[in-house]
Amino acid sequence: MSVLVTGATGHIGNVLVRQLVKNGEIVKVLLLPSEDDLPLRGLDVEIVRGDVCHVDSMVQSFKGVDTVYHLAGIISISSGHDEILHRVNVKGTQNVIKACEVNNVNRLVYTSSIHALNEPPHGTVIDESCPPDPHHVLGEYAKCKAQATLEVKKAVHQGMDAVIVCPTGVIGPYDFRISEMGQLILDFTRKKLRAYIDGAYDFADVRDVARGMQLAGKKGRKGETYILSGEQVSVKDLMGMLQDITGIKAPLYKVPSWLARTAGVVAPLYYRLIKSKPLFTTYSIDVLASNSLVTSQKARIELGYRSRPASESIADAVHWFVSNFKMQLAPGRV
Repeated sequence: MSVLVTGATGHIGNVLVRQLVKNGEIVKVLLLPSEDDLPLRGLDVEIVRGDVCHVDSMVQSFKGVDTVYHLAGIISISSGHDEILHRVNVKGTQNVIKACEVNNVNRLVYTSSIHALNEPPHGTVIDESCPPDPHHVLGEYAKCKAQATLEVKKAVHQGMDAVIVCPTGVIGPYDFRISEMGQLILDFTRKKLRAYIDGAYDFADVRDVARGMQLAGKKGRKGETYILSGEQVSVKDLMGMLQDITGIKAPLYKVPSWLARTAGVVAPLYYRLIKSKPLFTTYSIDVLASNSLVTSQKARIELGYRSRPASESIADAVHWFVSNFKMQLAPGRV
């Protein structure tokens, strides 16, 4: 029997596939009909073409599959994408559930998000007791992930064997599509960051998250949710880490929160004009100001999940970008 990965060319997806192949698994990957397979080239995988938005293609693709890792989804920190977010993240998950049911797939591992959980006040630790709640989350992306998570939970109540993982902010190498964190690292290394904003976030290494997903698939209890977190890092400390790794001086000016939020309203338009991935929007600013005190104790105890220091993940991400984007660090840095 084989395993199938949706969203296989994404940051977590391609790292998960690499680990599965290394572990000797027979791996199928679902790619869109015209999707570039660059992140997977050289890996011993079977590529099937389909679209989570079309249930018929899902049913066909899932034949003979034992475990499905469902990662396919749209991530957006900008406004104006409500329709496609719902169509891919919610309806797409419903289609994956249906295809699993039709093909008697033994286990579904659904990748939700820490943002799908109802966030408690500052000072209160976020754990799995925080429910997925579409009405009390921040932004349309989080709302859709919460709705999709509830769809998986409903399927479990109807008999499906599924587990849910909630990663925090993912960092690390193999960032082919350039995530928001990847874009920040690129901008820093290219000396394009002139200032920073206050706040903090929990960052988990992409390799640890991918490993945690496999552990959830093998050891996770049916219907349970597992948070895959790492280390809480302030933006100021993140800038310091990047300075230490690259030898490039970190920006000294901290933009006041009120000014950053005002600028965040028009930032998406600016980034669209220059055809670049946005770093700071009102959503991302609000996220950095939100509660990021997260624990992965449940995953550590039940699954054996482990996470490495954020500084190691950031260093490996920097060196991966330097190697793959032909960038130069300061003299003496490699």
